[in-house]
Amino acid sequence: MTPNPRRARCPQRLKPIALACLTGLLGQAAFAAEPEPQQLDTVVVTGIRKSLETTVNLKRMSRGLVDGVVAEDIGKFPDTNLAESLSRISGVSIERSNGEGTRITVRGMGPDQNLVLLNGRQMPGSSFDGGAPASRSFDFSNLASDGIAALEVYKTSRASSPTGGMGATVNVRTQRPFDIKQTIAHVGVKLVNDETARNVPAEQQGKAVTPELNAIYSTVSADGTFGIALMGTYQERDSGYSSAAVTSGWKTFDGKVDNDWGGGNAQWGGLPPAAWGAIKNRPGPNSIYSVPQNLNYAFTGVHRERLNGQMVVQVKPVQDVVATLDFVMSEQKFRQRRNDISAWFNYNGQFGEYQTGSPSSPIIYGENMSGSDVAMGGSRTQVKTKNQQVGLNVKWKASNELKFDFDMHKSSATSGADDPLGTSVVMGTAMLNRGNTFVDFSNKFPVLNIEGGALDASLMQLQGSVFGNSYQKNEVQQLQTNGNWKINGDSSLDFGVALTEVKNRSAFANVQRDSWGANAAGGPAALPDNLFTAASISQYFSGIPGANDPRLYNRFYTFNFEQLRAAAIQALGSDNLLKASFNFTDDLRTTEKSDSVYGQYNLAWDWGVPMDLSAGLRYERTKVQSPSVQSTPTAVRWTGDNELAVISSGSSTSSGSGKYSYALPSIDWSADLTDETKLRLSYGKTIGRPGWNALGGRVLNSIARIDGGTGAIGNPNLKPLQSNNFDLSAEHYYAKSSYVALSYFLKKVKDYNAPVITNQTIAGLTTPVGGAYYRQAIQTGGCAPTDSGCIRQWIFANLAGSPGVDVANRSITGQPGDPLLVFKLGSFENNERKSRINGIELNAQHIFSGTGFGLGGNFTKVKSDRSYDNNKPGAQSDVLPGMGDSGNLVGFYENDTFSARLAYNWRGKFLVANFGGVEGAQPLYVEPYGQFDLALSYNLDKNLRLSFEAINLTDQYVRTHMRNENQIGSVTKLGRRFTIGAVYKF
Repeated sequence: MTPNPRRARCPQRLKPIALACLTGLLGQAAFAAEPEPQQLDTVVVTGIRKSLETTVNLKRMSRGLVDGVVAEDIGKFPDTNLAESLSRISGVSIERSNGEGTRITVRGMGPDQNLVLLNGRQMPGSSFDGGAPASRSFDFSNLASDGIAALEVYKTSRASSPTGGMGATVNVRTQRPFDIKQTIAHVGVKLVNDETARNVPAEQQGKAVTPELNAIYSTVSADGTFGIALMGTYQERDSGYSSAAVTSGWKTFDGKVDNDWGGGNAQWGGLPPAAWGAIKNRPGPNSIYSVPQNLNYAFTGVHRERLNGQMVVQVKPVQDVVATLDFVMSEQKFRQRRNDISAWFNYNGQFGEYQTGSPSSPIIYGENMSGSDVAMGGSRTQVKTKNQQVGLNVKWKASNELKFDFDMHKSSATSGADDPLGTSVVMGTAMLNRGNTFVDFSNKFPVLNIEGGALDASLMQLQGSVFGNSYQKNEVQQLQTNGNWKINGDSSLDFGVALTEVKNRSAFANVQRDSWGANAAGGPAALPDNLFTAASISQYFSGIPGANDPRLYNRFYTFNFEQLRAAAIQALGSDNLLKASFNFTDDLRTTEKSDSVYGQYNLAWDWGVPMDLSAGLRYERTKVQSPSVQSTPTAVRWTGDNELAVISSGSSTSSGSGKYSYALPSIDWSADLTDETKLRLSYGKTIGRPGWNALGGRVLNSIARIDGGTGAIGNPNLKPLQSNNFDLSAEHYYAKSSYVALSYFLKKVKDYNAPVITNQTIAGLTTPVGGAYYRQAIQTGGCAPTDSGCIRQWIFANLAGSPGVDVANRSITGQPGDPLLVFKLGSFENNERKSRINGIELNAQHIFSGTGFGLGGNFTKVKSDRSYDNNKPGAQSDVLPGMGDSGNLVGFYENDTFSARLAYNWRGKFLVANFGGVEGAQPLYVEPYGQFDLALSYNLDKNLRLSFEAINLTDQYVRTHMRNENQIGSVTKLGRRFTIGAVYKF
């Protein structure tokens, strides 16, 4: 082995200015102490071409496989949403919420299996959807892009990286005054026109135009020993969306099951006997089939306010020490108003037509009905999410050979009610004039048809309500020490230790009013007719095939939620059941404490071609404690034909614990075959920690069905998912900022966190379904065993005054001697089965020299030897959500005054969840989706820049389905968003 004479310089095509940019980009990565970048002057990155050039250099010079996105200028990131920027990178796909990117999937590994860092520090996360957090994934909509310098995506593992990034570790780098090196002051303003804000009913509509403001100030003292940067962003956005969905899921049955209709053993929801002849193409004994619980059309308006702030202070007290104190905060206020119309099915008098083959879902599903409810609900959600991080970093050059990096931070993310009524509150109304009902599922849009059901405000009456409240908090405290020892000119050693404590809390409570059916809460007379405004359904789903079907029940009522609540208080004489409880009856807490140590040896040599090798080992030990407070159920009341309320009183405590430790080796090798061509080979072992919902205590859902209750129970002894990762890539840099690259990756995965369902009963908690009154209605009243409506009516008519039979409130309570209610509890356990995930990534970027034009594209193909078997009922544990192909195509033009970028982003069909419906374990797939985005920028002079952006130019919609395309999950109409802006540089 001979010394490597080329280690002291970059390949010939890397100009000094580019190397300086690269040094500034890599120098702040606290979790990955790279020895190559030297302390050179940083050059401010500006423009699309300079951003792409710096990104290419990052990819080329890093150990392992690294991609990134760099700011085009201070305060100017390529996309206003960070997740959207990440989606331009090969192998990275995003999930969108209300048209905006939120979470990422990398190389088939879903959001939970990707680690997000802020300046090398682990990020906490919480949700603003009003529910308990199931995921560790970070929501990128919480951070504005204005103060971000770069996004670094590390696709191969290294010993110096924190654990948790099985797909990738993403480091979000913020601006630093010592990087900027000069005094700058920018002020920007944008006006946003989201056309979806006006494409919902008047009660949900927001403003046509909303503002965004941002400001950045940074300065460094004349002697370079002190610097401060201040950055702030305020954004408002009004938007909306309309969706058609089977919100309560599908029930799935095995066609071999012979329903014993005469003997009382029929399965609730199963198809009636073939002899009845009401089902065309009835699923055969070798098929599984599904039936819908309901169909819902919902119209939602969203108002969001986002405030971001950063303060960074840097000092250099002596030549060899740099200290950085930074504070980052973000606050989001999320408000949502919704009206909907739904048809619920009771699984009586079924008719329709099914697909042939298996799995089989209805082309048309219908039920014979009379006097059922045309349900129209309203809800509001008001949540505030706050993220904070305070950190101190000290870099010390102890000698020319030895450097240290000390870092500590405390970060938190909280979400809770921004409303005295609770985080998410729902009130129901209905007309009880629905006749025979069917849904045609054959098109992209499910078409609901109702006989009768004519809109009549005088028939509208109050039904049940739920005032839910939740609180989430995730805290991270972390202490890290990293070092680099330069052994000689060709070798070095990276080493470090870290102590991390993560605390997660999820608490919630429901105040539920279970009053359904005729004359509930005073009947129709209790609600003034002028509360309701008639509207059509189809106008909010334009462009979705099937939305203009003439059979559509194309009418519903909207109403103002606050006015409806006021009328309900007057009708009920109290607001006790119409506001949330802040006494959290379910309170789940988990604490993880992790200790880690690592060492990584780096070597450069020349065997005919220059080569690099980094070999490391990380050891990590984790302890888990999971105490919880859980509500105690005391009674079960049958309140609707297919709905039972689980009544709770008081609470109990439980606790569990677990621990695990892993040794995680990693190797990165690369060779510069020529000045233009590089070959890489990497191996690393990674882990993905279980989601918080998999670790906590027991939660029982407050609504049960005829066939039992549902809920979840945690397993704190659950081990992480493991993966052995292999990467091979070849990169050819044939011109400045132009290259082609081909990568192959293989992941061998084991220890799946497998979803399982266990049956559990609670002593004394009986259900009237199957009890003495229920059997009497079948034997004496002649009701069919699955005809819940007939059974309830017979009990009310013939057993009024019996214990537990409340005719006035239309409820029947389980009695001693009745069957115990069986809860199907979802949980997780480690599955020993192994699987393989592999794929290829193809990248290409070409700059047309001297023209200002450029073109880039990438495509990722991912596959696994495990896929969800749609012909197999129940949960399937060894299938990871997120698996799917993706691609990007970007074209741009830029000169000294003008720039334009047109980008197309596409993601193929992928599995998003193993549990796609509350009525049983289902797969849930997102169908292929692609959208065009346009960005224009014009420099009016050296101080003033004007910009225009258009998101989702072709107005695409998002659709999900379960076992096949007829078994719809939802179809959501989004829309386009336009932004004009101006930035002034002082």
